[in-house]
Parts: sequence; structure tokens; C-alpha cells
Amino acid sequence: MTPAVVACSLVEAHQRLGEKASGGPASAPALARRLRDAGAPAVCIVIDVASVNGRLLVWTDTEHAQGWLASSTIAPVPRSNVSDLFARHLAAAMEKGFVVADAAVLATMATTRDTREADRVGNASAAASTDFVYDPALLPQLSWGEEAVFEEAPCAPARRLDLYAIVDNAERVQQVLAAGVKTVQLRVKQPQEPNVGWDNSLRLEVQRSLAASDAAAAELFINDHWQLATQAGARGVHLGQEDLLALGTSGRAALQASGMAVGISSHSLWELCRARTLRPRYIACGPVWPTLTKAMPWRAQGLDNLSWWCRMAGCPVVAIGGVLGVEQVFDAARSGADGICIVRGLGDRPGPVVPALFAAMRNGRTSAESSGIEKAWPHPSLSPAPR
Repeated sequence: MTPAVVACSLVEAHQRLGEKASGGPASAPALARRLRDAGAPAVCIVIDVASVNGRLLVWTDTEHAQGWLASSTIAPVPRSNVSDLFARHLAAAMEKGFVVADAAVLATMATTRDTREADRVGNASAAASTDFVYDPALLPQLSWGEEAVFEEAPCAPARRLDLYAIVDNAERVQQVLAAGVKTVQLRVKQPQEPNVGWDNSLRLEVQRSLAASDAAAAELFINDHWQLATQAGARGVHLGQEDLLALGTSGRAALQASGMAVGISSHSLWELCRARTLRPRYIACGPVWPTLTKAMPWRAQGLDNLSWWCRMAGCPVVAIGGVLGVEQVFDAARSGADGICIVRGLGDRPGPVVPALFAAMRNGRTSAESSGIEKAWPHPSLSPAPR
């Protein structure tokens, strides 16, 4: 039976292909592709020597994600058995139901912990503990491409996002601003065949929304269309990860060079790790509850995953998906969400609805401060393929 994943060192990858080891870490992506072409469903190549600022590096090539996983903390002296450690932790995470890409995140965390703690507590004690999953310093980053490029600086502190309204036109922007909301996303669906008329209409909606937001001292994010948004003078954009991948290296560099505040969607552990590399204004965690707003393959994150995101992300986290009223707002705020997205829950007339939502948000945060949040392992957000 073909194993669900090949996890090995760089040298072992060459051996599996029946050749002598040659080349450095940069050869890992091509090796992984060749192993997958030879029948491996997924490949993780662990670099046995610290190559980028002392970080543990793992090239991950799976059905769901490709990229370099890099530990966020400096690993101590490189260890000859690091690929074996990683493979054991990877198998343990997959036994918990995580797909390979997410399991690789957890395995990177555990392996980094093992190399960091081995001299202090011994190999057996380190391997037996599962507390690594609660340590934000162990959460890795995931590159967007084959270059091991990562953001060193943390997210910049900023005002709380609080209640975050998602609307589809400038008139609706004005309604939620008048109700007291200070964070708004303009999400206008693009037609299958957009034309110049539609582009001009969108530009006008953005300009009107921006003028209203500036007058209310509110923060406006434009969903997608970042170049048009920049040209119209907008200062914030929200993008999904497929859109960011499609931009390519040069497009992502141009986006960052624009100075736009970027909000990024995430639905899984690997997407969280990848979002962190762009120093975003916030990372959205969703869907927290089942939602009818859009079709997607992801399981509901629930409050356990949301609270884990908030603890681990290192930047503001926005709860999105299925927030319909005060109960969900309270629970999301209590879980640590910096912002709480609401769409249908605003109703036709946001004015009478918003005060109760703000009260629920404040009460949730007060509850969290007084009682704290119980630590929990994240649960899988995708169903693994049958073996």
C-alpha cells in the first residue's frame, strides 16, 4: 500500500529516487514533485541543517498546500534524527484526523519543541507532552512559493476592529456607519463577464463608501479588486488565499508596496501559517458557524478553533461565518476575536440592531477577562481523503 505521505530528509528523498544526494535545500521542491510523480500522495522533506536564520525548514507538497514551513523560533543545534522526529509527529497528527498540510504544521511545532527542549528535559519527556500546541512561539510560517521568504516583524498594533459589517453597496455602508459600526467591508460580487461599465460602477461605489467611512472615522476594507481600490484611494482590502496565490510573487510584492492594510481569510492551520507571512492587518477565522453566505468545503471552526486562532495568530483575528445575533457575538468576543463579522444579522435596518450587538461584544470580552478561556486542541477543518 502506498503511504499517505512520504516524510524524509533531503538525503532520503534522493535515495528514494535511486540517486546520490546532491544539491541543497533549494532542490527540495523539485525532489518532492518527482516523488509525487512517482506515486507519493504527499511529500514532506525535512531539512536536517538550520538553513534560514537557524529555523527548522520543511518543504511541504500536498493536495491542499505547497510551501516551506519554517519554525518561528530558532532551533538549537541541528539533530541528525530530526526527520524521524517529524515523521512520528506527522503520523500522530494524521491519526487525529488532520489532512497532511495541517498535520505538517503540528509536526513542525512538535519537532521544534523537541529540538528546543531536548537538552533541558530529555527526549522522552519532550515527546510525551502535547502542550506544544498551546505555545504561540512554536507556530510556523508557510511560504507562498518555493522561496523561503518570511516576515520577521510582528503585526503592527492598531485599534480594535470590533463589530465588522460586510455589505454590498455604498448606501448600506452609510447605514451601518450611522448605526455606529466603525469597521466595514464592501463586498460587491463580480459578474461572470465584467465590463467597463461594471468597473466604473464599482469604482463609484468604492469612492462613495470611502468618503462615508472617512467622514465617520471608520476603517473600510474592499473585498478583492485591490488595484481598483488603490486607484480609488482606499486604504484597506480583504483577500482570500486563492486570490493571493493567483497574484504570484510580484503581485503580492506590489500589494505590500501599495501600503494597503490587508485582511486575509483562513480556514485551516496551514492557511493561518501562510497568512502570517504577509504581516496582515487581521486574519479572518471561518466559518465559525455553518453559513449560507457562500459554499465551501470547510467544517465549522467552532469556538475551540476560534479561541486557538486568537491565542496563536500573533495578530488580530476576525470571526466570520454564521454570526446571526447577540449569542454568537457574545461567544466570539469571549473567545478572543478582535473583530466579529456580521452580514445577515444586521437586518434591513441596522440602527435598532447594532446597540445590542455591541453590548453582547462588550459582555463577552468582560466574561473572558473574568473567567479566562479553557485551552483546547484545534480540531480538523477538512475531512481527510479515504486511505
